[in-house]
Amino acid sequence: MILVTASSKAQAEMLARSLVAAKLAACVTLLPVQSVYTWREEIHQEEEWQLVIKSKLDLFAELEAKIRELHSYEVPEIIALPIVQGSHPYLQWISQQVTPQ
Repeated sequence: MILVTASSKAQAEMLARSLVAAKLAACVTLLPVQSVYTWREEIHQEEEWQLVIKSKLDLFAELEAKIRELHSYEVPEIIALPIVQGSHPYLQWISQQVTPQ
């Protein structure tokens, strides 16, 4: 799973659709979130959209490059987390969906 935040619902949807269309993600879940963070020595609080991207670790470099290409942030959050365990049919479905061209 890869976590990415976006500045708006429209940007989150565009990123999600692009990753699924490129076969870099099997599924992307979009959630509205509140983020509090420090940027350039100032504390910010923003409404953002969290993307929870289901993919395979061996596609991370390509997925990261695609996100950087499309993302509006200077330094977007792109964090990979392992799926420790999951339903075998669901994990198999993810593998079948992510086959970049």
